[in-house]
Amino acid sequence: MQVTSTSYNRAHHWFAVFVACATLLLIVAGALVTSNDAGLSVPDWPTSFGSLYKIPQLVGGVKFEHTHRMIAQFVGFLTIILALWTWRVDRRRWMQYLGWAALGTVVAQGILGGLTVLFYLPPSISSAHAALAQTFFCIAVCIALFTDRKWVLEVQRTVADHQRPRLFTLTIISIVVLYVQLILGAMFRHHGMGWLPHVLNSVTVLFMLAWTALRARSQYSHVEAIRRPASIMLALLIVQFCLGFLAFTTRVSWGRNAVQPELPMVISTVAHVAVGALLLATTVVLTVQVWRCMPASVVEPVSAIEQKPMVA
Repeated sequence: MQVTSTSYNRAHHWFAVFVACATLLLIVAGALVTSNDAGLSVPDWPTSFGSLYKIPQLVGGVKFEHTHRMIAQFVGFLTIILALWTWRVDRRRWMQYLGWAALGTVVAQGILGGLTVLFYLPPSISSAHAALAQTFFCIAVCIALFTDRKWVLEVQRTVADHQRPRLFTLTIISIVVLYVQLILGAMFRHHGMGWLPHVLNSVTVLFMLAWTALRARSQYSHVEAIRRPASIMLALLIVQFCLGFLAFTTRVSWGRNAVQPELPMVISTVAHVAVGALLLATTVVLTVQVWRCMPASVVEPVSAIEQKPMVA
């Protein structure tokens, strides 16, 4: 019989939170590499200037690229511990699989990072590297959520959703349009396409996420598990829209002829990437909470009973 319940492990949960935070730091470090055009400052991989352990002189772009690699190695080491710890203490089989999925994702992420160097920053591989980093961050956040005391110990009450489209459908579409925006933004930053598709799709993202967050807040304001991530999602959306405008202004309008990236360009772009990661992870959390609170048996009306003929 498959075990579907587990006990709350405080240390395990907070370690998962730490891994998620370290992953966000890694995303920021990667954005610093791209924003400073430092991708090939360390020209070899998996070594750095021919060494696996010596720290090179951290000058110029090397300080961004090599620091990014060191943080990536640290996150990889943490993920190994997290996967083994989850397999050891969590009795939920699907959680054990999720831990191994996190480890597999971080290994694939490291390989893609190496390929970007070996093949001299091809836009397709570099964009896949950026997208997979966001995916791993979402997995880490989900593990932290699934090991939280409220998720493990509290029985979440179910609520009905008879509106069309269903809130769960809206959250799934929100994740899809966010991923499209992520890929378009990565392709633009890695010189794989122009800025226009990214800007045009941002309108879709703004509309879709605002609709989803406002619907969740208004319809389920009494359900904290739904209201809280929806509120955070709406706040992050506003911040992200402002940062996107600032990044576009500094990089495309003001800095198009800059010899090297200037500080306002770097700050706005890195902040835009970081908040984008938080927005995607929050949307995933909202989706999971909606799925948990609205199982299919509650969401759908029991039409069979309504259509059952009455005997006179």
